[in-house]
Amino acid sequence: MRLSLLVLVVVLLSGCGGAEYQDLRDFVKNSGANMRGKIDPPPEVKQYEFFAYNNDANLPNPFKPRKQDMRSGGGAGLNQPDLNRPKEALEEFPLESLKMVGYLYQNKVGWAVIRATDNKLYRVKAGNYIGLNYGLIKEVTETSVMIKESVQDSSGDWTERDSSLQLME
Repeated sequence: MRLSLLVLVVVLLSGCGGAEYQDLRDFVKNSGANMRGKIDPPPEVKQYEFFAYNNDANLPNPFKPRKQDMRSGGGAGLNQPDLNRPKEALEEFPLESLKMVGYLYQNKVGWAVIRATDNKLYRVKAGNYIGLNYGLIKEVTETSVMIKESVQDSSGDWTERDSSLQLME
């Protein structure tokens, strides 16, 4: 067994010897001789034109906050929630942490059963508030709770966005 393996290795290695590779060496030597990389000329640099900023007294300073125009409703507006009303229990929790786990229909009113992060169950209906962003429950269905949240943007204006809680299966 060892002898046959040794003979096999000697036969295979004998094929690697010899000087018959001169044509391959010539090809490798000459193949890169005619290949020259072509580099595009650098782009023409245009002269920079300076701009003189005229300090017009009528322009606002971009580095100071703008004063809100009361006529446009800055800070208040139609979407501002009632900040003076008493908070409800589910307004202590972020909306993302609340889960709808059930639905009840009682006295012609649809109620959603919500589980909060304190592992308590809460019963809510349309008109209740939920979440940290003044979320008003608009509609309760068998599979979801439709919520309209009021959030304040960077300019102080209140905008509304729609959110929902889906029934967990």
